[in-house]
Amino acid sequence: QTRSLLGVFEEDAAAISNYINQLFQAMHRIYDAQNELSAATHLTSKLLKEYEKQRFPLGGDDEVMTSTLQQFAKVIDELSSCHAVLSTQLADAMMFPITQFKERDLKEILTLKEVFQIASNDHDAAITRYSRLSKRKENEKIKAEVTEDVYTSRKKQHQTMMHYFCALNTLQYKKKISLLEPLLGYMQAQISFFKMGSENLTEQLEEFLTNIGTSVQNVRREMDCEVENMQQTIEDLEVASDPLYLPDPDPTKFPAHRNLTRKAGYLNARNKTGLVSSSWERQFYFTQGGNLMSQARGDVAGGLVMDIDNCSVMAVDCEDRRYCFQITSFDGKKSSILQAESKKDYEEWICTINNISKQIYLSENPEEIAARVNQSALEAVTPSPSFQQRHESMRPAVQSRPPAARTSSTGSLGSDSALSALSLDSLVAPDTPIQFDIISPVSEDLPGQAKSSGQSGRRTNPFGESGGSKPETEDSILHQLFIVRFLGSMEVKSDESPDVVYETMRQILAARAIHNVFRMTESHLLVTCDCLKLIDPQTQVTRLRFPLPNVVLYATHQENKRLFGFVLRTSGGRVESRQTSICYIFESNNEGEKICDSVGLAKQIAFHAELDRKASEKQKEIDRVKEKQQKELNKQKQIEKDLEEQSRLIAASGRSNQSSTEGQFVVLSSSQSEDSDLGEDGKKKRESEA
Repeated sequence: QTRSLLGVFEEDAAAISNYINQLFQAMHRIYDAQNELSAATHLTSKLLKEYEKQRFPLGGDDEVMTSTLQQFAKVIDELSSCHAVLSTQLADAMMFPITQFKERDLKEILTLKEVFQIASNDHDAAITRYSRLSKRKENEKIKAEVTEDVYTSRKKQHQTMMHYFCALNTLQYKKKISLLEPLLGYMQAQISFFKMGSENLTEQLEEFLTNIGTSVQNVRREMDCEVENMQQTIEDLEVASDPLYLPDPDPTKFPAHRNLTRKAGYLNARNKTGLVSSSWERQFYFTQGGNLMSQARGDVAGGLVMDIDNCSVMAVDCEDRRYCFQITSFDGKKSSILQAESKKDYEEWICTINNISKQIYLSENPEEIAARVNQSALEAVTPSPSFQQRHESMRPAVQSRPPAARTSSTGSLGSDSALSALSLDSLVAPDTPIQFDIISPVSEDLPGQAKSSGQSGRRTNPFGESGGSKPETEDSILHQLFIVRFLGSMEVKSDESPDVVYETMRQILAARAIHNVFRMTESHLLVTCDCLKLIDPQTQVTRLRFPLPNVVLYATHQENKRLFGFVLRTSGGRVESRQTSICYIFESNNEGEKICDSVGLAKQIAFHAELDRKASEKQKEIDRVKEKQQKELNKQKQIEKDLEEQSRLIAASGRSNQSSTEGQFVVLSSSQSEDSDLGEDGKKKRESEA
């Protein structure tokens, strides 16, 4: 019965412990929340007091707002003090009693339970040993020890049990106290807090709050009116800007502005990450005077990308992107490939940078000057898509080698000074089409290309192995290969001054920018002592062949070393029976001077080879004359020798004639009789035999 009743009391103690733990957590949350509320109220009061020290970019000195917030800070500071007092009262009157009951009384019950269990186990063990005492071999010493253990364990169990039962009975009273005392302290603390709050909320404060509420309503009405106006503006802008949401709007409805001298917007910049790999980064670009600037997202200011005074800009064809263009600095050492979002931005960026490179932005009315310059460029160029329109009547012809000239430019392409100093009519033939591509295959008649059945469409062996036929450049001592990109060509009126090449460069680059011709054909330029060849890098087929004697002028730009060109003199053209000159412009990988030096070296080698050939031919002619004279002399000596032999024979035959006269008569008579029988034919035959 005692064990059963003890189990009921222990179960009740466990339930009390579980319930008190939950109640303790709930009251602790109230206490933590009150502490947090007190700290937050104090922080709010502090921030309101510091409002007058703030410097808002869009807010002026509002004294009314500052004084209002100062008054609010004073009231909230008083409320913060009340909350601090409430937190202290909750800690003393609510949390302390329930914490004492949880940490002291409930833990005491658990400790007594463990001690009672240990004492009960010891008593059971002592009784078990006492029961095992043998009746036959009694040992008084062992019996005394076992009896002492039973006495000690039974006494200990009884004392522990009495204390444990007393604690369980007392727990029923402590349970009521631990539940009512914290609640009483909580309610008293709240009543005290509300009393302090009602003392602080005076009639003057209520009037202040009423005025503030009225002001807030007025501000709200103003905000609603402003929001309505802004909403109407947004709707109007959405209707007007609907076509601009397209990434690439129709250029007919939104044409590009070609006379700009300032431009800003987002562009994708190409960055090389390896030999053949690259990455694109989107940044904000803008022009500032003669500089191109970029600013990454989050940066305070922009950084210099490139000096675009006297630079060159052209559209390029990237394999994986559209609307790409390349900007190259005036010295050719730095270049950037950028991508625009739309065709309109793409054209405007090219035109703007082209206008800035001419330093138009330094004038008083840059847009008007840009419009005039662009109109002049439009009137000066007429692009044509292929070679066929330009070379229908041209036929190649080999001319005598004129002296070639090579020099460097003293000005910048596209500059106003160059445009005003050079006369277009004196350098470039009027109404001349510009060619932007290379016709292929090479079987078509091209200027300066010698057409033969053995050379048309010949494939160059890239491994240098000899095939069935011997290449025409196999005997050449100069073989230099360069990677070039064909920009264009056009007919020129003069081939004496390098200004022809510079003016052709300017017109071709301007035409490419204005007419959006961005594709460039890449080829391998092979320089030999006989000719210049453009070879397809993929198929190794010769696209164009320029005889070296017909190249009369070649030049590279002094500032942009990647641009070079040469003038080819041919026979035939739009007017028959006269020579025409055609200027070809190329872009290289910063090897313009090397190519011109190579062409000059080839012409020198060809010139010396021609001199050696003429000297060799002259020597051969002299040798042939000497050989002929020797043959005549030998023939004369042979004739004289034959005459001497005949004279000797005649003298010997005269001495023998006297001794054989009679015999000769007999033979002669018989011979005459035979001749009469043979007839006329027989006589002739005998005479020839004789």
